[in-house]
Amino acid sequence: MKYARTDQSAVAQWWWTVDRWTLVALAALIGLGALMIMASSPAVAIRIHASTPQYFVHHYLIELPIALAVMFSVSLMSPRDVRRLALVVFVVFVLGLAYTLVGGMEIKGARRWIALPFVSLQPSEFVKPCFAVLAAWLFAQHKLTPKFPGQWIAILLLFGIVGLLIKQPDLGMAVVVTAVFFIQFFLAGLNLFWVVAFVMAGGGAMVGAYVALPHVTSRVDRFLDPTASNSYQIHRAMDAFMNGGLWGRGPGEGTMKQFLPDAHADFVFAVAGEELGLIVCLLIVALFGFIVLRGFSRLMQENNLFVVLAATGLFVQFGLQAVINMASSLELMPTKGMTLPFISYGGSSLVALGLTMGMALALTRRRFGGET
Repeated sequence: MKYARTDQSAVAQWWWTVDRWTLVALAALIGLGALMIMASSPAVAIRIHASTPQYFVHHYLIELPIALAVMFSVSLMSPRDVRRLALVVFVVFVLGLAYTLVGGMEIKGARRWIALPFVSLQPSEFVKPCFAVLAAWLFAQHKLTPKFPGQWIAILLLFGIVGLLIKQPDLGMAVVVTAVFFIQFFLAGLNLFWVVAFVMAGGGAMVGAYVALPHVTSRVDRFLDPTASNSYQIHRAMDAFMNGGLWGRGPGEGTMKQFLPDAHADFVFAVAGEELGLIVCLLIVALFGFIVLRGFSRLMQENNLFVVLAATGLFVQFGLQAVINMASSLELMPTKGMTLPFISYGGSSLVALGLTMGMALALTRRRFGGET
């Protein structure tokens, strides 16, 4: 792509202001994701008797251009337009989130998806980034106008979202949303007393979830004592990493994906470990770390509180989701059904990630003069 610096078109201005290093890292992740979908999903498609072994590959090739188009178009926006978009998408998908409780599809005991013609939609994936942007705006407005109860509105919205997520149930998503909210609140100047109070409340909530939610109890017990209960998936995942060694067995040559029920989604990192080896797994970790840290470095020169809080929330959310997925695959934490960004299969997740990174790219673009 070649554009003159004097070119005033929207794409040219985007090219000279967007962070191209982040674009390169995202392109590398997406390329690795496409490779892993082609390598891991046919075994799953055959096992569930899909119409063709390439069933998930075909769907991925339809969903990926949509996600890329969303990411590019959103990254062209100004911070003000990002905030407006986040508000609209948030309202629509919070209603969808509420609808899942009464009309959603039940899969593995959870109601997280809405069945639409030709596709199923997971509203929580879209609520997550949009709430981070709205919370950032509410915190920033409270700082600019202390009489505006932005903090309390944000807290009420958090309780409402978390309540809907727990009813599904989707505790992992609730934890991610709450953790990102707390980090944004802390950066916005949260009093140290409330920091301690929030941490204690979070610990109490986790204990309460363990006691009150049977599926959480089961996962934690399996993590603490893998020999005492069924830990089939995590054992197969660890076998995959051991089989892969340093350089892997080669794309498509792995065997553990034949036995991993979610080899193309929750445990795609294990398939990468077996087929691509430790070196490529470390490269994947490095790419996620680079994107998050690069985003933070772009914010070091930013003086707009809304932009700082919103972009921080989006990058933390992106990195935290990756950490949870990879840590689950490596038996470093209880298993959680959360996709690995741009690597795992998942239509709603992929498009929502395009929205997330599009907003992050838009917020970290260089702005000059009187630009908002």
